[in-house]
Amino acid sequence: MPGSFFLEWSSMKILTAAEMSAADRATAERFGVPFGELMEHAGTAVAKFTQQQYPTAKNILVLAGAGNNGGDGFVAARVLLQSGRNVEVLLLGDAAKLKGDAAAAYQSLDGSVVRILADEAAVKESLPNAIREADVLLDALVGTGFTPPLRGSAAVARDIVADTTISVIAVDLPSGWDANLTETYADGAFRANAVVTFTAPKLAHAFGHLTAPDVFGPVVVAPIGSPDAAIESEQKLTWTGAAKRIFETPRPFESNKGMYGHVLLIGGAAGKAGAPSMSSLAALRAGAGLVTAAVPTSILNTVALITPELMTHPLSEDATGSVALANLQSKDQWLKKISVLAIGPGLGTNGEASEFVRRLVLESDIPLVLDADGLNAFKDQAALLNEASRNGARTIVLTPHPGEMGTLLGITAKQVQADRLNLARDFAQQHGVTLVLKGSRTLVAHPDGSIAVNTTGNPSMAKGGSGDILTGIVAACLAQKPNQVREAVASAVYLHGLAGDFAAREMDEHTVLATDTVAHLSRAFRYRTADSIGDWICGLHD
Repeated sequence: MPGSFFLEWSSMKILTAAEMSAADRATAERFGVPFGELMEHAGTAVAKFTQQQYPTAKNILVLAGAGNNGGDGFVAARVLLQSGRNVEVLLLGDAAKLKGDAAAAYQSLDGSVVRILADEAAVKESLPNAIREADVLLDALVGTGFTPPLRGSAAVARDIVADTTISVIAVDLPSGWDANLTETYADGAFRANAVVTFTAPKLAHAFGHLTAPDVFGPVVVAPIGSPDAAIESEQKLTWTGAAKRIFETPRPFESNKGMYGHVLLIGGAAGKAGAPSMSSLAALRAGAGLVTAAVPTSILNTVALITPELMTHPLSEDATGSVALANLQSKDQWLKKISVLAIGPGLGTNGEASEFVRRLVLESDIPLVLDADGLNAFKDQAALLNEASRNGARTIVLTPHPGEMGTLLGITAKQVQADRLNLARDFAQQHGVTLVLKGSRTLVAHPDGSIAVNTTGNPSMAKGGSGDILTGIVAACLAQKPNQVREAVASAVYLHGLAGDFAAREMDEHTVLATDTVAHLSRAFRYRTADSIGDWICGLHD
């Protein structure tokens, strides 16, 4: 969805329904912006989105409820009428029950375009024909303040719409969704091809099943007049994509490789050259000035072949072909001038490998990224991470998938998935680390309790090597932005998913390899949030 109508955001907070209501009240009471003005801006945003995304649609159908969501729909209908579109408004309910600004918006409409459907029978009789004559439907029945389930006429309308192919734009939320839902699917809600919400995304926008266009499509976040000071998230939830702006400023003309850090990637074992190779390649592609792969001698030549720009350092092996403890004797030499350590890809847990990891982590002060078997080395010993992080004074980033997270916590992956937000937040706070809990909505949790939610990525990335690629990208972003850890890690996660989205767009998702995401990193870096009118949730951009 190319365009530039919606404004840039320096930050993107994710709110609960109560926090959104509080933001609206604060906007009116503290900053003097009347609620009616917010409604006017919201409806206008929906109308302009409709015009921009469906330029050939002449006939617009608006399903409106009797609350404020309906008020937004009335404003959108009026603006679309003024633009020359043919508009029909179906009000499900009693016009006499409209109150306040919603009533004022209703009165501003040309009454000839409004039909009142007072009961279920009227909906069944009128809605199917209205849909057949329309090009686009605006769903403005209920929004953020609604508590499911849909009942009565609204439920009937939902079922009728579900049996059609008409494009649906949801105003604020698809009617029937709970704004506080953190599940990936909601039974009993309207479908939507796109969603226009206001001021900030809500939990449902961030966690809902947003990649299936027949369920809940791309989400546009439209600013409607609330200043940032009025928008507060007690849960400290933000969006990863907002952090990417730290990489949108061109590098200085006088740049040199020393300005962008030196990543040392430690991984691999006999017969396991792929993981450290992919991580190293990703670190180079993601912008690190220098990358060295420290791997067992038996696989060094194989790893070196991934690209001629990669430097290598041989590590002695134990009897199992794993990294030997003896390497620690010379660690001061090979850690010299290293900006970021990345440990784990392909390392294995045989022989002395796990003990090597624990000792290296505890005996060094360099910013650290731990993944894969680097994480498994701390099975039943997660308390050591507090000492390693110096209670948060040293940057340590962990990048577990649910299984590895379960290993750290001593629980199952299923238990991790059932409580991702709380477990990620608690672990990061308890151990003073930044935790990247991977998944369809990867979470980036920080020691202060804040969490960034990622919305890029797709099922094509469910392949071996994806985690290794992410490790390299995280390490490279940290090396370039050592004083902006929060933004660097969030950007890395966002960029990785966005590169995967570009790869899936060009290929079939079955055929995408982990290294294909590396090939699309350039497009991900080039993408500017200002180039889009807000399809931030989907991640599929031209």
